[in-house]
Amino acid sequence: MVKIPARILVVDDEVDFAEMLSLRLKEVGEIVLSVHNGQDCLKTLEEKDNIDVVILDIKMPGMDGIEVLKEIRKKFPIVEVIMLTGHGSAETAVKGLKLGAYDYLMKPADFTDLAAKLEGARKRSDEHKERIRAAELKLLLRKTGEF
Repeated sequence: MVKIPARILVVDDEVDFAEMLSLRLKEVGEIVLSVHNGQDCLKTLEEKDNIDVVILDIKMPGMDGIEVLKEIRKKFPIVEVIMLTGHGSAETAVKGLKLGAYDYLMKPADFTDLAAKLEGARKRSDEHKERIRAAELKLLLRKTGEF
């Protein structure tokens, strides 16, 4: 079976961590971009309309991960988000889940756990996109009178 790579955006202000995670994900066949703050995350999502999953650090200077998550949910509702926290703040991670994050991991994250969460997030994103395509097709067929 051929694995279709996920298109992932890694967002973490710790440049070394973001780059290392990106390299690991690329090694297993994913398509990965990385940025180091919330503003660049949102800008990248606007410019690249094909991101499946954002891996988002919660604790960042300026716009923190929770603020970024809120903006992603408003502007890019199909993009799935996995929150990362290195600060042991389960309360913040739960807040992220309530705001629509797919899941969260504590840093340092076990790569096997991350890969499993990424697969689930990508699958949910793909299912959502497929439901939208099916609804658009029904709408088109109704407009043409073929439904």
